[in-house]
Amino acid sequence: MKSRRYLPLSGVSIPHVILISSLIFFSVPGSFSSKAITLRSIQIYNTHEFLGPHPTIYFYCKGENKTILPDVKEKHFSYMFYGEESWQPLTELLGKKCKRCGLYEFDTIKSDDVFDEWDLCLDDFINGISIHYKAKEFNATLLCEDCQVATGTPLCSFFTEHNGRIKERASRRDDLEEKIAKER
Repeated sequence: MKSRRYLPLSGVSIPHVILISSLIFFSVPGSFSSKAITLRSIQIYNTHEFLGPHPTIYFYCKGENKTILPDVKEKHFSYMFYGEESWQPLTELLGKKCKRCGLYEFDTIKSDDVFDEWDLCLDDFINGISIHYKAKEFNATLLCEDCQVATGTPLCSFFTEHNGRIKERASRRDDLEEKIAKER
């Protein structure tokens, strides 16, 4: 008569195996591509609330909770953040999906005022930074430390070409100044 041999995991049920394997899968870097987006800096140029002493500004992505920016109160003041604030990160981008996000101001009488709404995408981040500007409303710098460096984009190409022309002109100017100095 054959005796049964039990595996060491024989006391573990199928749901436990699935739970453990999913925890291992999601803890491996790159297996679940989630990118944390933080606010690096913001400056508001206009407030819409006339009754209160200070506006209540918040960031919101569709389907998520509102993230109140408690320090942002004054117009024309540059606020800098370091990603360590209790309300950071603002949101996370999963994979290649974009989110509809915006910057808003609470309104006591009618619906909240909109500074701007936009599609927040990983492609917006060049070298981990995305600057969102709305004329006469605000200027914000968003940071995604885990985003890959974008190379070969039209904006990167423009700056590389522009910086090359500046260096070339400076070199010609130096050569001309040297030539003039020799003639004196």
